[in-house]
Amino acid sequence: MSQKVEKPVLSGQRIKTRKRDEKERYDPFGFRDAIISGLDKCANDFEAISRYLDGAGNKLDYRRYGEALFDILIAGGILVPGGTLSQEGDGPHQTDACIFNASDEVNMEEMKNWEQVFIKLMRRYKYLEKIFQDEIKKILMFVKYFKETDRKKLAAMLSLWISNGSVPFQSVLVLNNSHLIKDHLALDFLINIFKYWRTERGANSLSSAVKKANLEQYFSTFIPDTKQSHVYFKTAFQENGLDEVLKLYEDQHQQAAKKELQITLAEALSENKPQRELIAEIKEIALRDNIQEHETVCIIWTTVMDIPEWSKKEELVTDQAVRHLNHYTVLFQAFATGQRAELSLLLKVQEYCYSNMTFMRAFQKIVMLFYKNDVISEQTILKWYKQDFNVKGKMMFVDQMRPFMEWLQNAEVESDSEAESD
Repeated sequence: MSQKVEKPVLSGQRIKTRKRDEKERYDPFGFRDAIISGLDKCANDFEAISRYLDGAGNKLDYRRYGEALFDILIAGGILVPGGTLSQEGDGPHQTDACIFNASDEVNMEEMKNWEQVFIKLMRRYKYLEKIFQDEIKKILMFVKYFKETDRKKLAAMLSLWISNGSVPFQSVLVLNNSHLIKDHLALDFLINIFKYWRTERGANSLSSAVKKANLEQYFSTFIPDTKQSHVYFKTAFQENGLDEVLKLYEDQHQQAAKKELQITLAEALSENKPQRELIAEIKEIALRDNIQEHETVCIIWTTVMDIPEWSKKEELVTDQAVRHLNHYTVLFQAFATGQRAELSLLLKVQEYCYSNMTFMRAFQKIVMLFYKNDVISEQTILKWYKQDFNVKGKMMFVDQMRPFMEWLQNAEVESDSEAESD
């Protein structure tokens, strides 16, 4: 096998290294000094700041020092753990051309000028977008160490950055940290973001954005453990004029409470807990979480119907359903005490029988079972029969119920005739 012979090298020869192969020393403080020097010359001229940042990106390495760049534009210098500005290097260590040097009484017009600075910068250097989003999460972890006035300025800016898409709404979840929650800082900061957003873009825009980001499911985690209550949270939002956002939380809270009730009920039924005892427990949970009777009776229906393994044969499933439901009529009676609850249950039966093909012919037998056991009254059945609350399968179910409805109406006529003769 031939071996590669090394080429001879002249004694004393220097091997030249290409400039692009030389590793540049990491020097964030040198970058800081250069940026601050340029920003200070712009004073408070936002157009001048944007022009300077646009041109400086051709000479300074924004890709490498992007984190430092955003620290400087927000806080005036490079932030270090503890939320203070680094004093390393020759300096200057801080600039007045930054968001934290804006008016202490938050002026949204001034904040919008800063918003444009960031928009233009990231439009020119697209790679800065991801760096910016990551840096915001880090900065949010420092809010405890910022002055209250600076926290408000940052909250105002976040309302603008999130609403224009520069920062994902989910970024605020980094505030869900024990040392920020216990001092109310996380909740106060979140409320400030919402307040500024509502002022600038309106309540509908805020509600839509919160709902789209599914933030409402995390709201309760921002409440300190010492005051972990629905009442405390409700008061905090109402006092700050955020009723629209509060409604989203309450809807989420209700959904979670209903799910918890269904799980509790399913476990109790699987353990064959006495129904009288179970009724008392359900009523206590419903009262505590403000779950209405018509909602509770529908949860009972869903849970009870999830228990058996239903026959796939239409001719067998009806008898199976009637036998099964007959065992729980006392439970249904306890929560179908008003016409709204009765009608909700009847519509739930209609929906279930329509959605499960094998139950299509079971509807009439189930309704009759509930009628005979005083779960659903004849007034409610008549109301359902005459009005179109849910059109799905209605004509088929009306045909099933017609003989009974005719009997009911004839019975009413006979009763009226007897009363007149008396």
